[in-house]
Amino acid sequence: MKVVVVVNIRKPKMLPALDELLPWVQARANVVAVDREAKLDLATVDADGVLVLGGDGTLLSVSRRLKGRQLPLMGVNFGRLGFLASFTPAQLKDHFENFVAGKLPVSSRMMIETSVLPVGCKCNSHDYESVKAQRRFASIALNDAVITAGPPFRMIELELGANGDTGVRYFGDGVIISTPSGSTAYNVSAGGPIISPDVDSICITPLCPHSLSFRPVVIGAAATVHILAKRVNSGTTLFCDGQDSTPIQAGERLVVRRSDRDVLLVENPQAQEWQTLAEKLHWAVSPQYQK
Repeated sequence: MKVVVVVNIRKPKMLPALDELLPWVQARANVVAVDREAKLDLATVDADGVLVLGGDGTLLSVSRRLKGRQLPLMGVNFGRLGFLASFTPAQLKDHFENFVAGKLPVSSRMMIETSVLPVGCKCNSHDYESVKAQRRFASIALNDAVITAGPPFRMIELELGANGDTGVRYFGDGVIISTPSGSTAYNVSAGGPIISPDVDSICITPLCPHSLSFRPVVIGAAATVHILAKRVNSGTTLFCDGQDSTPIQAGERLVVRRSDRDVLLVENPQAQEWQTLAEKLHWAVSPQYQK
């Protein structure tokens, strides 16, 4: 297997480990490139797989840089939680040769694509070719697309709907549109549900809505979500995976749909979904009583 190694050298634990780890990897695979500065064109490089040394944020960045190319990603966690980058450095050594041999399980993770249509655009939100032709900004995300109120931090007004519905208008601090993979990220901290990665769905979670009855909603992955910015702040911004962003103006429309291409994520055979939730999120942990 031809492997590209993407390294996040900003991780504190990375540099001490890299001098030993990189020669070990190169002795067991045909390493065609080592990308330390996030400058390599991953969409065209001659490779069969990507080894990501960093954390979940590094893996999110790599998933977008692939631009839909179907290369399996093996994420090794040098960060904190490591939901997507599910291998530890020690586990890398246990499983890397099986990765090179194509023997590790690979899951197909859905991504979402967000388009921003300028003020006055009359195109049909469900006509994808028309949206592509007229949008001023587009980005894909493995985790989520988030509209945040931004400075001066007054409530904003959005109109939100799906599949041609008129939509509902609400006030709040924004909205999260997440994939199942991203449900354990910003979505869950905002009160949204945890969704299994093998469930094809999109989750809509309002941020601090000015309504006690506006709860998170899970819809089918084939749905098209449309959001109209009715009233926003000067700092209101769209963030895709927390990394790609653009300011949002009143009157602009956002169209969120499932991307045409998924991401191939190499799964850690030692990890179990519920065990991972319990270990990393302390999910369902009982209170600790004093003796």
